[in-house]
Amino acid sequence: SLSKLQLKTGDLDPRLFSRLRHLQKLDLSDNLLDKFPNSLTLPDLRVLNCNNNKLEDVTALKQFPLLEELTYENNVYLTLNDDYKVMFLLQNLRLLNGKDITKLANHVRRVNSHKLTSKVTAHWKKFFSDQLPEKYTAEQVKSIKKKFLKSVQTNVVYGPSSLSEFTRWRVKMIAEEFLANSLGLELNSDTEPEEKTDENEEESTESPREAAEDVAQVGDFSSYISNVTVTPSKRKRNHSKSSPGNKRSKTQANTEEEAEEDVSAEPLHFLQCHSKGNSREDFKTQLWSCVFEPVLDSGARKDPIVSSSRTVATCGGESVCLIDCETGTVLKKYKVATEEFFSVAWTTLTMVISDSRKKAHNILAAAGRRGIVKLIHVAADFCYGEIKAHKKPIATVCFSPTQETHLFTASYDKRIALWDIGIPDCDYNFKASQLLVLETASIPLRIALVPTCPEQYLLAGCEDGCFAWNIKLDKGQKSRPFEAIFQFPGEESLTTSHRVDGLAFLNDDVVVSKSSKPGCIYLWSWSKSFDAKGKGCQRTMSAVILAELEWSTTDMSYLTLSTCPAKEYVFCGDEKGSVWMYNLSTYTTGWGSPKGKRSERRISPTQILTWPELRVNGEQPPEILVNNVVADPAFTYLVVLTSVNITAIWKKS
Repeated sequence: SLSKLQLKTGDLDPRLFSRLRHLQKLDLSDNLLDKFPNSLTLPDLRVLNCNNNKLEDVTALKQFPLLEELTYENNVYLTLNDDYKVMFLLQNLRLLNGKDITKLANHVRRVNSHKLTSKVTAHWKKFFSDQLPEKYTAEQVKSIKKKFLKSVQTNVVYGPSSLSEFTRWRVKMIAEEFLANSLGLELNSDTEPEEKTDENEEESTESPREAAEDVAQVGDFSSYISNVTVTPSKRKRNHSKSSPGNKRSKTQANTEEEAEEDVSAEPLHFLQCHSKGNSREDFKTQLWSCVFEPVLDSGARKDPIVSSSRTVATCGGESVCLIDCETGTVLKKYKVATEEFFSVAWTTLTMVISDSRKKAHNILAAAGRRGIVKLIHVAADFCYGEIKAHKKPIATVCFSPTQETHLFTASYDKRIALWDIGIPDCDYNFKASQLLVLETASIPLRIALVPTCPEQYLLAGCEDGCFAWNIKLDKGQKSRPFEAIFQFPGEESLTTSHRVDGLAFLNDDVVVSKSSKPGCIYLWSWSKSFDAKGKGCQRTMSAVILAELEWSTTDMSYLTLSTCPAKEYVFCGDEKGSVWMYNLSTYTTGWGSPKGKRSERRISPTQILTWPELRVNGEQPPEILVNNVVADPAFTYLVVLTSVNITAIWKKS
């Protein structure tokens, strides 16, 4: 028994364990193990207990071929897919988590394997057998192997969607064996976990679940746009002031300095993963919001990218998806048949899982038309609760950067509410409470907390202006009117009345906002515009404009903007599928100085990424609006959400 010793994976020394050649029972319960080393070599092990650990993968258990009894309850990352994997890998296993699995395991090993083998073989014969010439080069073999493995994992479907990860894992294994045995094509076995290496997931045939069935499922459906022709094209701006007539013309860089500003982003993936009823013909579902997952310091995720996360949550229609930007894999999909999701936001909560041990976990909040916030523990594939926040749709949500349980919800009921969502216990019981209600004069569309004082001031872009509230909780007053409304240059004079559908901070002080004035994005100073010393509410203040960004002349609303503060970039999509990118690093120092002057002329985009020539089944998609575009904190990936149910992922090269 090695129970309750705070053991981590590195503490299991193979040199020591390999000497325990007659050990039959091993108890490793109540430790901190996230995986098993591959070479423990316990050749006679029959009974293994790993309850209450942090295991993320079970495939290393195949090194114990005589194992008869296995328990690994309360390992939050293990799912039904892992149960099926151990049933297949351990031929002598009788008891799994206290249940007799003999019958089911036989079915998994025999019937399931037979069916999948038939499907894999048929897939080869139908689509690939005539692609390999009689005399072939190593390069041709490599190419066809890669294509076949990708295709077979995408198209071979069997069993319920909740087992899709196991099915993909087995299909890949069977396909590799088939290529090696039948065709003599030896494969270098890929040791990467399946979640990361798959470029695709299969379409499932299950009907949309009712709203009550809110458990997130891995691999419901993701679809690459089939038969895609992609021709990337990029446009650069020269910095001469252009007249409105030639705003959208193709221009070339005139100087070496401008040539260096080429951002060089290439299209990586085009995904159609928010389709209503999993329909491949759905090019109408609007995609609205995306946020990159925070990196957990503890490295709990299976693929921690140390510098920046590559996992993004996207929402639109009835679903929320979790996408690996590098591989284009839809890692998870969560669906509510009666919902239309408008906004998602991440927070990291320190939760007690068992034995009073605490661990950081990422929680995703998703909200939309029904006015309900869904709280999802992503690693556990579990929607553990909901908050009935508003009686009208929720336009946007965001978490406080300093108080991890504080969530703001902005609704069509003309209110912004602050909630404490609480921390769920080991049984996912939690208590949410409303702390504050901010009254808005019109529908709030975008919200941002002021970076220098996120517990004191909130800024909101609304249907009829830009407003600020004092949100300090020690004031006692639970329902509050706005403290300030900002006026901006209008057609002829200053105006407060305009739709603000884009709002974000570029750094601690510079606000970026987009209004209904065509062709213009404003950059303005929070500290120079907001008079914190003034008394009273509902004061009018003039926004101190630092610069204007040249943008599309469209009058189309709700094409929102975003910023990448670490790289000092602003992004905004337009009505033609293009992404306008502005590198403002050469301007910010000047704006931040006490005598910071306004940039006299409009700042042209550093680069415009134009929508590639993308043909779906031979046809161009209809009019493409870019509703949202977001970069990860390190600006490695750019995720573009469109009005035609296509998520485009660009990678900075």
